[in-house]
Amino acid sequence: MVEYSKPWLTLDQQVERLRSRGLVVESHRAAAGLLDRVGYYRLTGYLHPLRQPDSVDRGCEVAGHITLRETYRTGTSIEHARSLMDYDRALRLLVLDGVERIEVAVRTKIAHVLGLNGPFAHRDPVSFTPSFLQVGEAGTSGHERWIERVRARQDRSDEVFVAHFRTRYDGQLPVWALTEILEFGQVARLYGGLSNVLGTEIAMALGAPSKRVLGSWLASINYVRNVAAHHARLFNRKLVVAPKRPANVPEFDHLRRTEHAKVVFGVYGVLVVMAFLLRRIDADCAWRERATALLHDFPDVPGMGTADLGAPESWGLESIWRRAEGS
Repeated sequence: MVEYSKPWLTLDQQVERLRSRGLVVESHRAAAGLLDRVGYYRLTGYLHPLRQPDSVDRGCEVAGHITLRETYRTGTSIEHARSLMDYDRALRLLVLDGVERIEVAVRTKIAHVLGLNGPFAHRDPVSFTPSFLQVGEAGTSGHERWIERVRARQDRSDEVFVAHFRTRYDGQLPVWALTEILEFGQVARLYGGLSNVLGTEIAMALGAPSKRVLGSWLASINYVRNVAAHHARLFNRKLVVAPKRPANVPEFDHLRRTEHAKVVFGVYGVLVVMAFLLRRIDADCAWRERATALLHDFPDVPGMGTADLGAPESWGLESIWRRAEGS
């Protein structure tokens, strides 16, 4: 551990530092303007994969990883960073649009299936797995912690219908109303805690072969949703939770042909999941076509491409991206 001692740099100094590291900057003024809008660390984050590999062993090698120098590959320009940022912005907006549709559909399915067992089935232990109800070291169960977080969200809500239930029914929201105010993470957590019978019914309604598979899909979608919602870099991010690739669903076969980390943990896998779910949720939704177009439109940056999203080389030939005959 060492004390941080690097000095603050003006925009002009930041541009010169990038130039000193081999970045092509045709317009100093335009580069300074870009840095003023997005910041040095955001810009260089997009350029990170374009740094030169280091052939010198400096004692910091990690198995399976390549140490990179601070200098950029020959020909790397600030325009490459700009085009990658523009592409990533379009990708984040596409993801958020798809997440909205999926989140609403999943909330609706959960409300309908739970609601059949009563308006307050979300409080009934019979609706959940034993592990979700088990009291842990903190003295509370996963279900109790979920109820507490949802209650806090309900208390903060300014929705008209929530105010109605607050004044008329002492804040007792039936599950079909409660699901309307849940965040996606709370929806995914609720789904994960459901009994296998209820969870499987919801999974089958959405085309997933099991509760376990849909649970992993929701966790992955929630992760990319959070990245996109906070405007962080998404296109070449490694997922914390990789979506399961079920053997009995043909659309996922091309993801199962390799165990390469970029494919397994790449954002592309979540795009496949979203395209699959949205085709089941709304067959007329054009999200899949927009995703296909965006994948084809990856910017012309030397040494980079859709593989940096985790997409296999022949992704465009896969059935998940091809419109069925007559549709």
